[in-house]
Amino acid sequence: MTLPSLAWYWPLIGGLMIGTAAGGFLALTGRIAGVSGLLANTLGLSRGGDRALSALFLAGLLVSSGVALAVKPISLPSPAGSPPMLLILAGLLVGFGTRLGSGCTSGHGVCGLARLSPRSLVATGMFMLMGMATVAVARMIMGDGA
Repeated sequence: MTLPSLAWYWPLIGGLMIGTAAGGFLALTGRIAGVSGLLANTLGLSRGGDRALSALFLAGLLVSSGVALAVKPISLPSPAGSPPMLLILAGLLVGFGTRLGSGCTSGHGVCGLARLSPRSLVATGMFMLMGMATVAVARMIMGDGA
């Protein structure tokens, strides 16, 4: 699977936009822009927080993705060859992991590390390590194309 090459500035622009959104959300609401927490709040699975605000933030993620795609159309490779049940299982495991770790990459990796949270440093290190281990095991089982 080959990913399309992007000019050097696109990741920089994306990172600045993520940082601005996370910092702005914290400054305006006093809450961390952790997507798994916002989703749980929107679905009524967590206590406290403004459900409408959480839903609005998540809707903004979807709309801004559409705008970005309209500005810079790219085609990504499809996960052909991956059985749908495997993809569903992977999604469920990611959801379970974010609940178990009390957050996701946006909450721990972007917001928590920026706040110098030791808990977020450990969480981010663990999910990076587990991600690398998962790729290594998948490549051993399925070959280098995994």
